[in-house]
Amino acid sequence: MDQLGSRAPKKRSRALAVPVGLALTASLAFLPVVSASAAPLGTTADAAPASKADTSGPKLSYVANLNAYATMKAAKKAVERAGGTVVTAYEQIGVVVAHSQNPDFAKQLRAQRGLFVSVGATRTAPMTAARTTDEGATQQLSAADAAKAAAAAQEGQEPLEPNQWDLRTIKADKAHKINDGSRNVTVGIIDTGVDDTHPDLAPNFSKGQSANCVGGVADTTEGAWRPYADGSDHGTHVAGTIGAARNGIGVSGVAPGVKIAAIKVSEPGTSLFYTEAVVCGFMFAAEKGIEVTNNSYYVDPYLFNCKTDDDQKALVEAIGRATKYAERKGTLHIASAGNSDQDLAADSLVDDTSPNDTTPVPRTIDPKVCLDLPTQLPGVVTVSATGDKGLRSYYSSYGLGVVDVAAPGGDKWQVPDTPDANGRVLSTVPGGGYGYKQGTSMAAPHVAGVAALLKSAHPSATPSQLQAMLKAQSTKAACPTRIYNAAGTLVDATTCASKWGQTGYYGYGVIDALKAVK
Repeated sequence: MDQLGSRAPKKRSRALAVPVGLALTASLAFLPVVSASAAPLGTTADAAPASKADTSGPKLSYVANLNAYATMKAAKKAVERAGGTVVTAYEQIGVVVAHSQNPDFAKQLRAQRGLFVSVGATRTAPMTAARTTDEGATQQLSAADAAKAAAAAQEGQEPLEPNQWDLRTIKADKAHKINDGSRNVTVGIIDTGVDDTHPDLAPNFSKGQSANCVGGVADTTEGAWRPYADGSDHGTHVAGTIGAARNGIGVSGVAPGVKIAAIKVSEPGTSLFYTEAVVCGFMFAAEKGIEVTNNSYYVDPYLFNCKTDDDQKALVEAIGRATKYAERKGTLHIASAGNSDQDLAADSLVDDTSPNDTTPVPRTIDPKVCLDLPTQLPGVVTVSATGDKGLRSYYSSYGLGVVDVAAPGGDKWQVPDTPDANGRVLSTVPGGGYGYKQGTSMAAPHVAGVAALLKSAHPSATPSQLQAMLKAQSTKAACPTRIYNAAGTLVDATTCASKWGQTGYYGYGVIDALKAVK
């Protein structure tokens, strides 16, 4: 995820861009849907809103989740009668995405309990762009630091690999001597888009498994998956960590032999990640045979989605159905824990950033009821971040029983012995360049890369089996005595809990790429 350590009202990606970054999560069980047939990825309809429906409100996007016995045909008719236009319908999971200007649209559909389990608006602002900015900017690799790294590179290393302390932390450099991963495995990067023209990414990029899902319908036209001209470099940075090629040009990915695909889900101008786009992303990944997805973001506009709220409950339901469907199709999901330095296993937390597309209203929530999506959903691997010294990164969220594994996400206070002496994570950025970011957004792709190596070595393994291997093969890490805080001061690590062979900071431990290929 690329959300700043402070989680200010901003973006959803979970990468702490230099000085800081981004990230976060959620959960729910899938309700089976009876339908006549499983349609392709999504079906569209252009029916006009019912003439008698109120259209005095702002145009909003909604998700409507069918009950187990409803037909999609009846659900679409109900949407139209309530003044909605069907954008896409997923018969496979019983979810309809619709637009409406009827202020009572959701209320009218919720009253039809014979058809719908839940209905909710995916945003609180009208469907117009409202620019926000990242807090902090990517730190570009300087020519001097690039030259230092190249001079220090040993035989077999990529020119910038001496600066990649993160690869050595998880033994990816040793794993590469055994297996770089299989071309039969693809990692789908659900994010802000990927610059597939980057020389370190082009060799491994899969255009046939890439799309732009913004708005809820997959657009697979050439280049639709690339970042917007005014957009974020977040997805491209994530892509390099997962699968930058070993081609003698720049950096190496954790799994440089696998394929990478881009599924763009962020809005232009704002880089907000709305439910309809994220649902499309998971469904597209499932239908395209993608084995692993990386999710370094949280779903806007709520940092936490409370199942006691009618709208937020529907968002949890829709995304939960989509992730479960993809899992049944063989896709493992990896997600970042977030950059708010919060205990996701606490009895209560303060959320003062939601909704982030209008005016936030501070609230105290129970993280067991109010979920960070998609990281707290069942079956999703939740990842916390560490720095070069092995300590939890100062911004990383955590939680005993919530965090599954840990991985390098960068920490400016944990300075490595590298030519650049930079504790952040170096990776690819659009335009053929390289830059540093820190955040749980940077930790998750390390795990996605190791998961891809595991899938390469065990092609018949199911998502649950891959997750079990990730945990079993991780390097155990006990609660530390001290950690760095946001000011760079070493403080007592009093918030780290441990039980059942796990800790709140590291879960089952730090992932290990070498074990994945042996």
